[in-house]
Formats: sequence, C-alpha cells, structure tokens
Amino acid sequence: MRDFHLPGRSPVLSTSGMCATSHPLAAQTAIEILKSGGNAMDAAIAGAVLLGICEPQMTGIGGDCFVLWSDADGKINALNGSGRAPAALDAADLRRDGHDVVPVHSAHAVTVPGAIDAFCTLADRVGRLGIDRLLAPAIHYAETGVPVAARVAFDWGNDVHALQGAGRAHFLINGEVPTSGQIFAAPGQAEVLRRVAKSGRDAFYTGEIADDMLAALTAAGGVHSADDFATTACTDTTPISGPYKGIDLVEHPPNSQGATANLMLNILAEFDIAAMDPLGSQRAHIEAEAAKLAYDARNRFIADADHTTRLDHMMAPDTAKRLAALIDPRKAMAGPAALSEQVHKDTIYITVVDRDGMAVSLIYSIFHGFGSGIASEKYGILFQNRGAGFTLEDGHPNELKGGKRPMHTIIPGMLARDGKPFMPFGVMGGAYQPNGHARFVSNIVDFGMDPQTAIDAPRAFSDAGSMKVERGYSDAVRAELSDMGHDVTVPDTAIGGAQAIHIRDDGVLEGASDPRKDGCALGY
Repeated sequence: MRDFHLPGRSPVLSTSGMCATSHPLAAQTAIEILKSGGNAMDAAIAGAVLLGICEPQMTGIGGDCFVLWSDADGKINALNGSGRAPAALDAADLRRDGHDVVPVHSAHAVTVPGAIDAFCTLADRVGRLGIDRLLAPAIHYAETGVPVAARVAFDWGNDVHALQGAGRAHFLINGEVPTSGQIFAAPGQAEVLRRVAKSGRDAFYTGEIADDMLAALTAAGGVHSADDFATTACTDTTPISGPYKGIDLVEHPPNSQGATANLMLNILAEFDIAAMDPLGSQRAHIEAEAAKLAYDARNRFIADADHTTRLDHMMAPDTAKRLAALIDPRKAMAGPAALSEQVHKDTIYITVVDRDGMAVSLIYSIFHGFGSGIASEKYGILFQNRGAGFTLEDGHPNELKGGKRPMHTIIPGMLARDGKPFMPFGVMGGAYQPNGHARFVSNIVDFGMDPQTAIDAPRAFSDAGSMKVERGYSDAVRAELSDMGHDVTVPDTAIGGAQAIHIRDDGVLEGASDPRKDGCALGY
C-alpha cells in the first residue's frame, strides 16, 4: 500500500469493466461504450480514435496500430494494422539522392496509414456495435472541439517545428501553439470519420478522401499511388511470448519490435535483479547494458516478417546467455548504432477489459511528434512518418522497399500465467518501449509492485549514447552511474507513459495509469 502522506495514485478497482488510457475523455468514452452493450474491442476502438483528437501530436487517422486481444476463453490474438511503403519507392533511389537515412519529415517517410483498415476490420469481426457507433464520439469532439490538456500542450510546443504547410493550418490555432485549456477542433477529420462511419474503410482508402491524401503527398515529392491506398489491408498474426520467472510476456511479432522486450528479459533473467535495490544504480546499470545488447539485436534483425528469419535466434535463451556474459557489472559499454527512429516519444496506448473477460491491448501512433508534419489540404489528415523506421543499408532485412512494412517501435503487451492472460499493458515512448516493458515486468515480478506502483516508479533509459535518468532517482545514483561510465543526463521530458489492467483472481479489475500523462483508469 502506498504512503498516503505522499503524492500518488491509488489503483482503480471495479468488477464490470475497465479502461486505462492517456486522456480522461477517451477513458470515459470507452466506459460509455461498455455500458451501452459494447465489448472491450468496441470500447478500445472508440477510445483510440478519439485520442487522435485529444492528442493529435501523438496519433491520428493517418497512423498505424497493433492490437492484442484475448477471447473470453483466454486465447490471445494479434492483428497488424501497420501500413506499407509505396510500391514505387526504393532505398536505392534515396541513396542515389545522397541520403543515408530516410528524411523524417519528407513524403518518403510516409507509409500508407493502416489504422483505419484495422479498426474497421476489428469492429466488424470482433466488436458488437458497428463502426458507425464507435466513431460517433470522435466525430462529435472533432466537430465541437476538446480543451487541450496540460501534457498535450507541453508536447505540442515541443513538436510544432515538424508541422509544415497545411499541417500548420490544421494544427495551430490562429497560427499559434494552443495552450492548456484552449479548444482544439478538427472539422475536416470529423467529415472523414462520418464518411467512414457510413461507408466503411473504402471511404478512406478510395475516392475523394484518398485523392486529398494523394494530392498532399505528391505535392511533397512522394511517389504514392491510388493503388497503394486502395490495397491497404491489415494482417492477422500469431503472438510471440517468452517466460520470465513464472509468467509469460506476450508480444506482437515483427515488424513490431516486441521480441526486443523478450530478449531483454531473457538477459535480465541471468542476473539476480530481485536482490538489487529497485531504485539503485546497480539495477539501472544492468538494465541499461541489457537494453544496449537487445536493441543492437533489434537493429540487425527486426523487419517486415516477410523479410526476416532471425526471430527464433532473438527469442532463444542461449542467445540471451551469451549476451549477458558480455555485461560488466561495474562498467558501461558503448551503445548500439543509432537509428533515426530513436529520437521520438509519440504514441497512445489504450487497454480495456469487459465483463466477459475479453482484454484488449491496443497501441496507435503517427511515430514522431506530429508524424511527418505533412497534412492533407482539405481534410487535415496528418501523415505518420513510419518509413523513417526503415534503413537504407543495402541488403539489410529492414531495407526500404516498395510494398514493405518498416520496423515498428510500437508494441502492445500482455502478461499471462499458465496460458491464461491476466494483464494487458502498454508502455509508450518510442524506442523506450521494449525497455519499458522489461522494467514493468521486472517491477511486478522481482519487486512485488502493484501495477500502479510499477508504473509510477522512476525510469532510466540508455538511448543513443545518453543515459537518461528521471528526477525520481537520487543524485547519488546518478553519480554512481556516471562513475560506471554512463553519460548521465536528466531528460527534459519524462520517459514514456504506461497503462495496465490487472485481472485479479478474485474477479476484480485493477486499473493503473501513468501520472506522466493526462489520463486515468476508469471502471464501473
């Protein structure tokens, strides 16, 4: 139990349904959907789409998603809602133009948005209420507007530099960054969602809306075609999982980077983490070294599932044993080669559990803050820049090729015991996510923390040569990490965000939501 003399959050408890996400309006909407007869998938979709209006710098209908969900019988399913590079684009073209990475704010970084196709598919196949009912809350708030939340306003100011052309017209208020409490509306997106509600995914990927998107991308130098949009389709996938001291961490397979979290936990299992101070320098150091090794493997192996064959190698315990042996308990090693994707933090996560036991873990993103910064002229659809997750290295499994999916940072998670899922969870924060998954699991398993305490606990992350250590750590810990050879900094922005729902053995749902964000857990 937490110390009630100190600031903090109590877990939220309920029995009929629960949602945890990064904005209260989306959590409330999800609960309303559950109360009106929808299931957890209905609620997650409705809340997620609304988050594109509440947190437009983080996500939106120009983005991608990945989803894990469990049936009432406990089977965990997975769906890949990430889009593909335009068929006419090739890494050789960018190398010929002098690029060694995909320019993050260019049309070449824009993969075709996959989320709308995934949401329509899941609403039809898994949900109960239909996509028209699920989009109604987002349509309403896109039309009438929502007050900008405090953390959203902070991120908006940090990321505004990415906006260009029509992006500035649609995502600034009178040419200025909105402040906390100002009303932000997106009437163009409201019209897009109305048409999708009426006619389904084809209204988005063909016709006038697709023409608006294509015109913007073509004007920005893109090589996208009408066929690239019309043929976009989500893909059923098989979840991957790995054990950690009696529980299983379930992740989405590549092109998601989920296997990185499994590898990192396998490395940590070679050390007696539970004997360490959870907020001490030793644990932070071992975790940082494990992350460097796991991320280096990710950078070399994770790619579109049709183009990588090394997943079994990453998940193998022997691989982790060999990597763990490289860690010096007293000295930092160099970090992995940086990727262009390792500089962002912009994603939303929503998890919902309903009265029948369905659990949904859904993550939805436009990648960098405000994505590519490119928006369509008429409807204000802001495009992701997931193509920046490709490499231009000739022959690499993740090399940019037309029709291919890039390596993705966003990863929904779920914990299971004896084959039974008991905790959907997610950790936002771009490259931090696998590290965040491993830390969350370790907080619960090694240190017996409840989900809210595990989320609240301070974080550290070795990222691109810098050991980012939140202010929740002591100065003594920072000094000790520096003595080990880490380049220690205190990040301006808190590291990531997280939500989780614990499905307890007594049937009570226990929700947790990160105070680093504006959101909450709500139940009924």
